[in-house]
Amino acid sequence: MIGLNLSDWALKHRSLVVYMMIVAVVAGALSYFRLGRNEDPAFIIKTMVVQAAWPGASVDETMKQVTERLERQLQETPHLDFLRSFTRAGVTTIFVNLKGSASAKEVSDTWYEVRKTVGDMRHTLPAGVIGPGFNDDFGDTFGIIYGFTSDGFTQRELRDRVEAIRSRLLLVPDVSKIELLGAQDEVIFVEFSKQQLATLGIDRSALLGALQAQNIVRPAGTIETGSESISLRVSGGFSSEQDIANINFAAGGKMLRLSDIAQVRRGYVDPPQPMFRVNGQPAIGLAIAMREGGDILALGANIKKVMAQITADLPIGIEPSLVADQSVVVRQAIGEFMTSLLQAIAIILAVSFISLGVRPGLIIALAIPLTLAIVFPIMEIVRIDMQRISLGALIIALALLVDDAMTTTDATLTRLAQGASKVEAATYAFRTHAFAMLAGTLVTIAGFIPVGFAASSAGEYTFSLFAVVTIALLVSWFVAVIFTPLLGAVILVPPRQKSDDAPGRIYRLYRNFLTFAMRAKWLTILVSLALFIASLLALPLIPRQFFPSSDRPELLVDLSLPQNASIYASEAAAKRLDAKLTGDPDVAHWSSYVGRGAIRFYLPLNVQLPNDFFMQAVVVAKDVAASERLHAKLDKFLAEEFPNAISSVSPLELGPPVGWPVQYRVGGPDVGQVREIALKVAQIVSRYPGAKQVNFDWMEPDRQVRIRVDQDEARLLGLSSQAIASVLNTVISGTPVTQLRDDIYLVNVVARATDEQRVSLATLRTLQVPLPSGQTVPLNQFASFEYTQEFPLIWRRDRVPTLTVQAAIAGDTLPEAVVGALSPAIENLKKTLPTSYNVVVGGTVEESRKSQASVLAVVPMMLFVMFTVLMIQLQSFPRLFMVVSVAPLGLIGVIAALMLSGRPLGFVAILGILALLGMICKNAVILIGQIEAERAQGKGPWEAAVDASSSRFRPIMLTAVSTVLGMIPIAPTVFWGPMAFAIMGGLLVATVLTLVFLPTLYVAWFGAKESTGASDASGPA
Repeated sequence: MIGLNLSDWALKHRSLVVYMMIVAVVAGALSYFRLGRNEDPAFIIKTMVVQAAWPGASVDETMKQVTERLERQLQETPHLDFLRSFTRAGVTTIFVNLKGSASAKEVSDTWYEVRKTVGDMRHTLPAGVIGPGFNDDFGDTFGIIYGFTSDGFTQRELRDRVEAIRSRLLLVPDVSKIELLGAQDEVIFVEFSKQQLATLGIDRSALLGALQAQNIVRPAGTIETGSESISLRVSGGFSSEQDIANINFAAGGKMLRLSDIAQVRRGYVDPPQPMFRVNGQPAIGLAIAMREGGDILALGANIKKVMAQITADLPIGIEPSLVADQSVVVRQAIGEFMTSLLQAIAIILAVSFISLGVRPGLIIALAIPLTLAIVFPIMEIVRIDMQRISLGALIIALALLVDDAMTTTDATLTRLAQGASKVEAATYAFRTHAFAMLAGTLVTIAGFIPVGFAASSAGEYTFSLFAVVTIALLVSWFVAVIFTPLLGAVILVPPRQKSDDAPGRIYRLYRNFLTFAMRAKWLTILVSLALFIASLLALPLIPRQFFPSSDRPELLVDLSLPQNASIYASEAAAKRLDAKLTGDPDVAHWSSYVGRGAIRFYLPLNVQLPNDFFMQAVVVAKDVAASERLHAKLDKFLAEEFPNAISSVSPLELGPPVGWPVQYRVGGPDVGQVREIALKVAQIVSRYPGAKQVNFDWMEPDRQVRIRVDQDEARLLGLSSQAIASVLNTVISGTPVTQLRDDIYLVNVVARATDEQRVSLATLRTLQVPLPSGQTVPLNQFASFEYTQEFPLIWRRDRVPTLTVQAAIAGDTLPEAVVGALSPAIENLKKTLPTSYNVVVGGTVEESRKSQASVLAVVPMMLFVMFTVLMIQLQSFPRLFMVVSVAPLGLIGVIAALMLSGRPLGFVAILGILALLGMICKNAVILIGQIEAERAQGKGPWEAAVDASSSRFRPIMLTAVSTVLGMIPIAPTVFWGPMAFAIMGGLLVATVLTLVFLPTLYVAWFGAKESTGASDASGPA
């Protein structure tokens, strides 16, 4: 059956095998230090942002003429999951979200297709539309952020310094890009007095045209001589605001200097661009992203080294602050996981030494580093970094990979005890167990298939769990059949005959209990099935969860003011929050983003796009305990100080970003009707005590002033709507005229009215509008005014207006529990809705369902692989049935362990349960193989079942105990805890059932009687 005995080959080529072991150890050590380090595994944010602007358009006009046209085109995007857009007056932003099943190449190709198709239809957009622009770098992570504050320096001087630092940091290895945060663009304001221009008879538009014409860059030709080429340059370009102020122009037959009729000054954009604050001070930030596959620890060290040199050269008054440093987080995480890994190794070795003895334990002790030494280079080749998932996978794999080594060692000891030579004993395990071990290994790997092939963001996030476990288990099999026999031949000695000692008593106790269970076979089967049914009935009692929150000390503080609020209001709110945080003993440091959300400083962050009414702070507490205290204080502060704002305080998320945990999307064609339904949904949600801070992503309309121009009267005065809008824009906001080229910057030159003549709502009616004749008339002479209401922004999903009702959760309540409790009331409401309106669950519950569905979709493939491997090994339907029947019984231990530990049944725990099926089947297939081997020696089914179970008792229990105890180091962790408890409880119970229920089922199936003994030779069908 076996053409080549690898163990025999290894013993015949000892020098070569020893050389291979040395090479493996050296390569493993080198790869360990070369492997990339990161906090989270890389996964593609399958979202592109498409933006376009139509200055001057209303929300309704923008939505119908820009958003709708773009969305109709974007709905044809390959692999599209859904479109989500929000429209503001004159601005549309569309999120193109692809399905989780889209591969990296498909995502890249799709973004190219989007650019091409939108470019082809750009000509169908209204005149005056700017864009569309595309952002497919939405998932870039900026793990290191520095903030620079200044005292005694202007904003421009600080920016010059920061730009120079940015240029130096871009040369650091592994840096891919650096974003500037909070920098305010300079503007040169040319402020006119409308009355003075009218008095002098100066045409404002002609004056602005003269500014543009003088500053333009145009080629003046090239003179070619016999020996050289000489380019001609025409002077006139502006190099400073003084050049603009000194311009002379003709008016009424006179030459006037611009500074005589206008104030020319340098300032900053008004209103400001999104701002950045560090520890309560205005700052400019540098956000640094690492190239894909880089080592964040090496990057952090290199950045700190360069920053130390830069800081030494900075003038007094400019202070750099390290706002975010992912390398510190990763160093701590890797340190903790390496500690857990070493603890797991120590536990497994202790079990091996105590149960097997010193010499056999030493073989297991050598097998573990040998296996890991081969795993690390393979991880490097397939580009798997050391991060949260792969490190956890190593610990899980560690508890599994000793299985084969223990089986081989135990079989070798058994043959030595029977008097076989070392060579014969060392090769015996391969002859008898190699295929069974390989089948069991493949079945265990098959249990992780749903992890590796789940077509969702959560599946992509956890893919390295499948990859690392698969690599480790396959390597462990090869180590067990090549290296372990050689080590056994060198280290092991024939065991001494032992007297009636403790292990003998344990064997007898187990054998007696097994005999009793087999005699009462129907009772044993009935009790096992009853426990299984009881566990299914208890399943709803286990709380559900998608991914847990991170145990990092950061808190995200979100504050959304009314959606018509200005960025100045958001800045004032940020300053009030700064005052609260200043001096708090629980706060290490914090940073605030005004007018936008935090840049993606860690991968699963739910990034918020720029909006004037929004601000977000990242508060770093001194430790996790301080973070919990700070959470409560900030919740109270925000509720008291900002009762009209939407605020939230939350720890960082793990897994794919979700946002508000409880969400209901209300969609339909009429915005007013959608709003009414959303209010009813909010009433239902707010009545449930587990939900708090119920809010909407948009809801309240804001005021607008509509100026109705009497077109006939305007024409009599020589005015048009275009001329009137231009005058209003120049007077109120200012009109960009030209650009001053200043070093590396382009500075806009903006013409507008002087401050005292800037229009307010009170003076709008009397605004003096210049006529072509040089005279002026008040605006109310040819226009009327009325107040109207309009939504400041409207969200849509797949081209349907959609209003999302959002809520946080109170205490330790889980989102799944809240949604489950609200489900009856929501369903009753949905029955009363018109057919074109709907309420859909979103948030954590939706993402969890999608991710679980993606996993369950792969379960048939997992079962097919399992059954195929088992059938190849067993080649019997009854045997296959018996092996498979044990696997679901592990749920008894899973439910019990989760209930006793209080851990939720989340996405990671479900992956652990699926992986558990493979582990259970592995033990079962090896036990069935042993029973068949006993029967091949002439024993009857009853005697074969008892003897095989007794002989497999030690290795099966040892591997189970090793696995269970090896999970202890990661059991307390937030992320891996539910999976660890699920595997520990499930495997422990399933192992007992494998050693008791499976032999009982075997004899029941074949109708074996105890009295038949060895004479019963009836074989399986």
